[in-house]
Amino acid sequence: MARYTEAVCRLCRREVEKLFLKGAKCNTQKCPITRRAYAPGQHGTARRQKLSNYGLQLREKQKVKRTYGVMEKQFRKYFAIAARSKGITGKVLLQILERRLDNVVFRMGIGVSRAQARQLVRHNFVYVNSRRVNIPSFQIDVNDSVVIKVKKDKTAEKIKENLEITKDRDVPKWLEFSRPELSAKIARLPEKEDIPTAIEEQLIVELYSK
Repeated sequence: MARYTEAVCRLCRREVEKLFLKGAKCNTQKCPITRRAYAPGQHGTARRQKLSNYGLQLREKQKVKRTYGVMEKQFRKYFAIAARSKGITGKVLLQILERRLDNVVFRMGIGVSRAQARQLVRHNFVYVNSRRVNIPSFQIDVNDSVVIKVKKDKTAEKIKENLEITKDRDVPKWLEFSRPELSAKIARLPEKEDIPTAIEEQLIVELYSK
């Protein structure tokens, strides 16, 4: 499974926007984009040129892809599925990304970042409809239940610590989350209004439709 293994803070700096890839660190003064709000590299401090329409579309696609931790090949696959589906392509694409299992665990507040949520999934702590699932890209459907099952060990303590860190983070309305049981039920499909990050999905549709 391909995944990005370099410094993730460079990704936020490249987009000149917080993508919250490092969890709690992103809300502190240690966040690199707080101290260096410009693109990485030797030309990062140079005056930014006005982006063309293609540049705006590319940057939006890169931002969304990096936010959800998806590589280019998989992102193209998601777009192809959305384009073939009934409904508005951009809306369906966002629903596919939001319904990834690692994102659902992140939205529950169990993981302070999607990378941490992905690790919990890969380490067999997540159950969907009472069945253990260790595939981060697994698609959750309406009425599915997601439960985190851990023993009283370091992982349980870490999850408890994560819930304390994310207690002020709003759980989206399409999830019915039970904090004591570490479980959630998918009440409905997610809408764009449920996503706290500002996303212009139409720019991505225009990019791939050329």
